[in-house]
Amino acid sequence: MTLQTDLQALANPQKAIALAGYFQTGQGQYAEGDRFLGITMPEQRKLAKKYRDLGFAEISELLNSEWHEYRLTGLLILTYQFAKATPIQQQAIVDFYLANTHAINNWDLVDVTCYPILGMYLLQRDRQILYQLANSASLWEQRIAIVTTGKFIKHGQYQDTLAIAELLLQHPHHLIHKAVGWMLREVGKQNRPVLLEFLDQHASQMPREMLRYAIEHFDQPQRQAYLQRKP
Repeated sequence: MTLQTDLQALANPQKAIALAGYFQTGQGQYAEGDRFLGITMPEQRKLAKKYRDLGFAEISELLNSEWHEYRLTGLLILTYQFAKATPIQQQAIVDFYLANTHAINNWDLVDVTCYPILGMYLLQRDRQILYQLANSASLWEQRIAIVTTGKFIKHGQYQDTLAIAELLLQHPHHLIHKAVGWMLREVGKQNRPVLLEFLDQHASQMPREMLRYAIEHFDQPQRQAYLQRKP
């Protein structure tokens, strides 16, 4: 029995159709061509724990699969390995993760893996790699850059979130608008004055979707005041 066999046994064609639509896999959409088996996240997490001892070569096979769930389960294995790894092993996992960003090519693959791997690893380290990712040509690397900072926010560290948000402020894609707005909202939960200072400087230039995410927890009058700002 292999992980691939276990995944195929859980395939649900009906659910796969729904997931393909939800994750926008059609022609010209952000995940064009991605293929789904129709497996739930809890099922994938269960299998990732079962096969958590797979080596990089076997995980690489998963990451290079056409099947979304193969890639996600492979990435989940990395998160479980990282949580139990020694510092040297963590470095190897991070290097492997960064070498395979081509496979982290949908928003769920980014969001459930960058925070517990890169975020944890960089918490006490230099974060220049995030700025390289933010300045890359890859939508998904750019999303990794901003979402990873969620780990820092939880520890009262906001500088990188704000700096990367500025870099991505005029990004054309709605998935970056949502991610930046989400992280700014998280800053606001921890420290409202820091968010207000950022918004007072940038709200008039922010894409509306980004701004709406950032101010989601504001009261109605304050939300409207920011939404009505003009460049």
